[in-house]
Amino acid sequence: MNEKSYTELMKLGAMKRNRMKENFVQDLYIEMLLSEIQLTVEKEKLLRNIDLAIDRQDKKLFLRLSGQLKEINKRFGT
Repeated sequence: MNEKSYTELMKLGAMKRNRMKENFVQDLYIEMLLSEIQLTVEKEKLLRNIDLAIDRQDKKLFLRLSGQLKEINKRFGT
């Protein structure tokens, strides 16, 4: 027979819960990392476009893009 004792079953349950916690933390970390990368790319694109608006002396575009950058910074606390 391949019956497991109560203690063995409890150990297996604890190990499974630990693996689930580790996976959750790992998934959360990956999600945070991807969000940070996306934010960085979005901010860099805005900054490049703001520079172009300045070069072209396009005040209307500059103000719109600066407002977007300000909103991103406010949302993400940067």
